Amino acid sequence: MLHDLPVGRALRRFRRLNAVKQGHLAELLAVSQATVSRWESGAQEPDEVHRERIVALIAAQADHRGDAALKRLVETSSMPVHLVCDATHQLLAVSPPRAATWRVEAGEMLGTSLWRFASPGVVAAQAALAYGGWFERPYQQLRFETGSNGHDDIPILPGLLQWETVPLSDGRTGRLATTVG
Repeated sequence: MLHDLPVGRALRRFRRLNAVKQGHLAELLAVSQATVSRWESGAQEPDEVHRERIVALIAAQADHRGDAALKRLVETSSMPVHLVCDATHQLLAVSPPRAATWRVEAGEMLGTSLWRFASPGVVAAQAALAYGGWFERPYQQLRFETGSNGHDDIPILPGLLQWETVPLSDGRTGRLATTVG
């Protein structure tokens, strides 16, 4: 599912933004506080069972009433934009111009991680986020050039992408991904 997506730093952001101590998180995940610390620092990746538990815990939903306006703005935007969970890349909303480039129905992709469609440029940008403080502060923005991903179902074309974090009503963080050039 999300084998290549580092979730440790996203776990740290979730914990900090929701005022959850490492010890409490360790209890929820049935591991030691030291293990949570190693995951968050990137010194160790969680095994598959714990990865699934972490994803279930931190994944944004954007289906609360508090997110209705944001979803409506994305779904009626004239720009090629989509909203994903910042931690898991699960699709939360998509604009008509973005969906028009896809060979799959956008509705079928809702709640599904788009990570498997990432271009090498997107993978590189994601890997660099931790070094730029992306997971340390709630409001972030990044512009970067990317090349094609080579997928027909959900293509990424070469161009300039912009990522912006947005807080969601469930306390999680969303990411707007907009093609700006």
